[in-house]
Amino acid sequence: MRLGIIGTNFITDRLLAAAEHLEDVVPQAVYSRTQEKADEFAEKHGLPSTYTDLEAFAASDEIDAVYIASPNALHHKQALLCMRNGKDVLCEKPIASNYREAEEMFRTAEEEGVVLMEAIKSVLMPGFAQIKSEIHKIGKVRRYVGNYCKFSSRYEAYRKGEVMNAFKRELSNGALMDLGVYGIYPMVDLFGAPTDIKATGVLLDTGVDGEGTAIFNYDEMEAVVSFSKIHNSYAPSEIQGEEGSIIIPDISTPEGMTIKYRDGTEEALQPTLSETSMLGELTEFSYILSVKDSQSQSFVSSPENSLETSRIMEEVRRQIGVVFPADE
Repeated sequence: MRLGIIGTNFITDRLLAAAEHLEDVVPQAVYSRTQEKADEFAEKHGLPSTYTDLEAFAASDEIDAVYIASPNALHHKQALLCMRNGKDVLCEKPIASNYREAEEMFRTAEEEGVVLMEAIKSVLMPGFAQIKSEIHKIGKVRRYVGNYCKFSSRYEAYRKGEVMNAFKRELSNGALMDLGVYGIYPMVDLFGAPTDIKATGVLLDTGVDGEGTAIFNYDEMEAVVSFSKIHNSYAPSEIQGEEGSIIIPDISTPEGMTIKYRDGTEEALQPTLSETSMLGELTEFSYILSVKDSQSQSFVSSPENSLETSRIMEEVRRQIGVVFPADE
């Protein structure tokens, strides 16, 4: 798989670090709006080719698949262009600005016979697979708590009057899109679609959410997801069952989990750790490409999970009052 890259930020650096562990993934080219940035990134990672024309990049016969790590508002347009040129696409979370965009993206993938997969690292790590295999031990689940609140270094700049990309409404950003997805996506994978959603949050002057909380009702349980880029939380995430709870220190990187049983005993969950947290998603994407004649999409980072997560996040935004240009 000759991989083309859209986006030259630290997330892409981490993905290419993961690619070093996979012989069948060959980083080939990078697209950037400026030649200077493209050249700098290509030299840093040893990429043979650079592009500043997105259409030429998407049409290139030296690229088999594309990893998109551009601002959220660009995912839809860039993914459609690449897929319509026959490229398989691994797209960073959140996959799109809203449900409408996500639905068109997956419909296009089906029409073009290519793979589209959301790059949500947490559910493709060994730790999440272990949660799924061990969850039966805690009995009937009654509550899921997904907590990811992390003070952003970019908020420090925001408080000084400089609005960086993380807080720009026109780029479909904010706390829910950046961090809340880490609580919602595993909830959807584990428990499916909720029957009811109630959400509140704090809007910043730019029109994006700085923090928020959403409560999701299910037939026999509830879920609470909290997210923030304007304050820290040191509380873990939990899956609470009638016989015990699974404690997850970091919902975005499920490692070091513990089951605490109702009788006072504890059991450490010790998954085999990956060399890098993004190795799982790239391994899954590479595998799906190798078997796509018989399995067209991922069963874990699946179209169904991504679409339901997009639907939920759009409703949470609606209740908080966050409207993107992509919604209008």
